[in-house]
Amino acid sequence: MEDTAVEEAEVSGAAEFAPALIAAHPHGNSVAVAIGPELRVFDLKAGSPVLLSHDRGSRSHSDAIRAICFSLSGALFASAGDDKLVKVWKTDSWRCIRTITSEKRVSAVAISNDDLYVTFADKFGVVWLVTLGEDGTEQVSVDNKPVSILGHYCSIITSMKFSPDGRFIATADRDFKIRVTLFPKNPLKGAHEIQSFCLGHTDFVSCIAFTSMSENQSFLISGGGDSTVRLWDYINGCLLDTCQVRDKMGELLEPNETDDSSLAIADICLSNDGSLVAVAIQSFNGVMLLACDVVEKKLSFLKVITMEKSYIPTSLASNFSSELLWIVMGASNMPNQASSQLLTRLRIIPCFQKDLISSDNSPAVLEDSAIPHGEKLLLALQGSLDIAKQEEVLASVLAALKVSMHKMLVKKHYSEERREQRKRGRNDKKIKN
Repeated sequence: MEDTAVEEAEVSGAAEFAPALIAAHPHGNSVAVAIGPELRVFDLKAGSPVLLSHDRGSRSHSDAIRAICFSLSGALFASAGDDKLVKVWKTDSWRCIRTITSEKRVSAVAISNDDLYVTFADKFGVVWLVTLGEDGTEQVSVDNKPVSILGHYCSIITSMKFSPDGRFIATADRDFKIRVTLFPKNPLKGAHEIQSFCLGHTDFVSCIAFTSMSENQSFLISGGGDSTVRLWDYINGCLLDTCQVRDKMGELLEPNETDDSSLAIADICLSNDGSLVAVAIQSFNGVMLLACDVVEKKLSFLKVITMEKSYIPTSLASNFSSELLWIVMGASNMPNQASSQLLTRLRIIPCFQKDLISSDNSPAVLEDSAIPHGEKLLLALQGSLDIAKQEEVLASVLAALKVSMHKMLVKKHYSEERREQRKRGRNDKKIKN
């Protein structure tokens, strides 16, 4: 009965569950949270919430935001989602300098290391590129429309990242694969040279991240629906090591949460030197920490940091200039959810650095009173200071999070009649000029 209800909701064009996202400025200037169509930014230097400057309505987006990122320099920020808009922001003023319209809903976004290009992936697996002005300014050609540069052939791209040296762009999808493509000097002509495929996941790949450069080399780390975190030599497409998350959880799991579908990797985040990997897991109330040894090319289990039962992280972030791991929980596009219920719950773990590898003590999650800028930051990013009192909202979010990844990314099989019904009700039809 539940599957039937889900299918009927899809046919009627109902929106899909959307997890809350978090991103941290690489130099610690600000932190951004996306929940539903809302983009919330807090200026950590000024100690105050940011008033976004944009030209379309009272919100930055009109539908759920699916992807956010800062550029490597921190000068630019991009947001994109189900309203088929990609927005590029200057972070010194938080003014929107570009609004790009996609033909289909957007699932991933990234900014090139030189701040000259923004790339985004639509739900049909096509990666598009738009040229930004010199140094990220808005001085661009009026006919600067998105150009398709590569594709994953009708497979949703779940994550997209540029390598630390900017030479490659990595894209992961729900069909178990990671593609590493050489990013050309003139990408407007397309990115056709494939460096490698990283193949080994047995379910969708949900997230990828590059380690920092060490002796002119970096590595790729991925997480997926098969409950594994994997370390790759992405230049040659070689799998170096695999960490089976399920085997490390032991007694921390309920009996009904031990299968891979309950332990999909929701997000991964690396410490600034790449020696630590924080892992968010779909139905687990906490974060797993792995040690990443780039010399031995191994991943090893370090420790688990548990939180209250009602807290399941949906997104993780860190930056180069601090040792804080930013964690957010939240969701939108759930049945009967009012805009006033677009609440998130923020957590911070300090000392997210390699010293943890040799420490026997787990870092304590900061109390709200110890969080930088305290109530002012929490109110700006969470939407409320009394999250714990919103029991009904938290319960519905918690229930959704425990099955969210698989409902979003595992392919569904329909009859021909059902396919036609879905086509008529879908929200990804080509926009007519």
